[in-house]
Amino acid sequence: MQKDEYDLIVIGAGPVGENVADRAVQGGLSAVIVESELVGGECSYWACMPSKTLLRPAAALQAARAVPGAAAAVRGGVDVAAALRSRDRIVHEWSDDGQVEWLAGAGIDLVRGHARLDGERAVRVTAPDGSERVLRARHAVAVCTGSAALMPEIPGLADAAPWTSREATAVQEVPASLAILGGGVVACELATAYASFGTQVTVIARSSLLGAVEPFASDAVTTALREAGVDVRLRTAATAVRREGGEVVVTLGGGGGDSEELRAAELLVATGRVPRTEDLGLETVGLRAGAWLDVDDTLRVRGSEWLYAVGDVNHRALLTHQGKYQARAAGDVIAARARTGEKPGAADERPWGAHVATADHRAVPQVVFTSPQVASVGPTLAQAEAAGVRVRALDVDLAQIAGAATYAEGYAGTARALVDLDRGVIVGGTLVGPDVAEMLHALTIAVVGEVPLEQLWHAVPAYPTVSELWLRWLEAFGRPQ
Repeated sequence: MQKDEYDLIVIGAGPVGENVADRAVQGGLSAVIVESELVGGECSYWACMPSKTLLRPAAALQAARAVPGAAAAVRGGVDVAAALRSRDRIVHEWSDDGQVEWLAGAGIDLVRGHARLDGERAVRVTAPDGSERVLRARHAVAVCTGSAALMPEIPGLADAAPWTSREATAVQEVPASLAILGGGVVACELATAYASFGTQVTVIARSSLLGAVEPFASDAVTTALREAGVDVRLRTAATAVRREGGEVVVTLGGGGGDSEELRAAELLVATGRVPRTEDLGLETVGLRAGAWLDVDDTLRVRGSEWLYAVGDVNHRALLTHQGKYQARAAGDVIAARARTGEKPGAADERPWGAHVATADHRAVPQVVFTSPQVASVGPTLAQAEAAGVRVRALDVDLAQIAGAATYAEGYAGTARALVDLDRGVIVGGTLVGPDVAEMLHALTIAVVGEVPLEQLWHAVPAYPTVSELWLRWLEAFGRPQ
């Protein structure tokens, strides 16, 4: 029997929407998800999972070549066809049958179609066949529509059929050459992957690469890309784009007024993200179409009793793991508010136990899966100082750690921890080196748990592992008196 009223309506069936609905159902509510594309969302089919799968073969080869006794067994480079087949397996050939089955098992209904808000607690869904139905929420509507690639206003760009990250991660034939506009995470990761496939890659960035990370991390990635054969153009802008003779022609302009033309088989635009709220019916509830949605720490849209915005769409932290973290908080608080009948007002700012997303403010972990990897949590040194924190940076050369010597020949890396001198705790840090992503969570726990440095002396790292970094940090800071 078709049901049109639920406790919770979720718009968007990516990892964020799935988690909001799942937590609410576990809290005793009924929930429906509306999705116009694949259940599982961007991360499952066009972002996190396929991109990391495409990056893995080169990383494994590089690791093997750095180990005497293994290096001699390495023959040739990346098998591109095999890498693409592995990607196809990871994305389940772009079929969401498994995800749909999971929804059913979790007790979450699914409605296929394009959703638009239609006034308070109402969602109008246009099905693929053009028919419409209106769903109504007893308690809440959660917008989990994510973000899309930003297309900058460059003359000719829109008509040149550029790639976004979607096309780049779903490619069936690797181009001979690829130009990439942008210097952020997507640009650097996909430059790394395509260079390993034998593609001639050019990265065009207005400033430095990975501008939000510590400068030493940016420099390490820039150097590594150039050593891999990538043509990295910094402080360069694209001023025009056109398709010509089966190629993309990009006109480049530097700071001196001179220009040149760059030709490539394909052009990838990776210059940022925009919210998927343009055709969402926001105007029916007094909000602006196409805007990021401002929320409190319970993920409720400010000024609303019933509307929530979770994940990329609220612009707090555009990362899948942070979106899922927000989703757990939002689903729990929606269920809790449904039970208590709580209304907005003075109680809005009171803590809701675990039902808040406070980590978004100071403890956001992120990994850039380049070679070397960059893993970070919390502020950079410049950001901490700008915020008025009396901070000391502890820098360690990872190559000097015994575990690194056994890990690989020529191991190179840097690790920085930031200590709040007034509180005696680590508030952030950055790791650069092979497989440092796997050490990030320990640093995140130290930051979130505000573990005093004197207590960390009793958290003994195993020998010989690269995690002896922690001992080197403590030694650099000085023994407790």
